[in-house]
Amino acid sequence: MNFLMVLLMSGSGGGGRESMGIFVWIFLLIGIMYFFFLRPQSKRQKEHRTMLQALKKGDRVLTAGGIYGTIVGEKEKENVIIIKIADNVKIEVAKDRVVQKA
Repeated sequence: MNFLMVLLMSGSGGGGRESMGIFVWIFLLIGIMYFFFLRPQSKRQKEHRTMLQALKKGDRVLTAGGIYGTIVGEKEKENVIIIKIADNVKIEVAKDRVVQKA
């Protein structure tokens, strides 16, 4: 915050070039935030969507709740998968709650 105050105060000298410098710094800061925060997050989301679309019967998965299991079925209309976690124990999990293939 203090950095921005110094930039703003230094640009109030009355010249047009100084005020233009402030805008350059602001756009530079926005660009840095995009490349360090927003772009990696959207990349991770895209990878997760691709992984979810590639899930099939027999895949071993880990859910967001920490449960490991094997996919034995899917309800596509409801966006739910059926996971077998033990002998004769099956649970239904929202497909987007699968974190990774195990």
